[in-house]
Amino acid sequence: MRLIGNILWLILGGFIIAASWFVLGVLLCITIIGIPFGTQCFKFAKLNLAPFGKDVRVRFFAHPIVNVIWAILFGWEMALAYLSAGIASCITIVGIPFGLQAFKFMKLALFPFGADVLHTT
Repeated sequence: MRLIGNILWLILGGFIIAASWFVLGVLLCITIIGIPFGTQCFKFAKLNLAPFGKDVRVRFFAHPIVNVIWAILFGWEMALAYLSAGIASCITIVGIPFGLQAFKFMKLALFPFGADVLHTT
């Protein structure tokens, strides 16, 4: 199921989203101030290539100050967008697996610093 889900995810837009996150990460890493934010964009890009079979563990207190800055500048909008996409996907039975992936991205979007992407078995 993970393989089929990841293939469908890539075909239905996951590759484009991952490429967009990668380009944003490169642009942010051009500036010294943007390097920490750029590395978080690379985390999003990597997760977008194969989200099925992975889980996100958020550790807010690993980097609380930067997580608050991220949440104020970018995080709350992204988390709200992922929440909306997840709810919209879960309306149909076929979209439920993709909605669950959107909820996973929502956790990462709100507090990415210190968050770990883990492989599930």
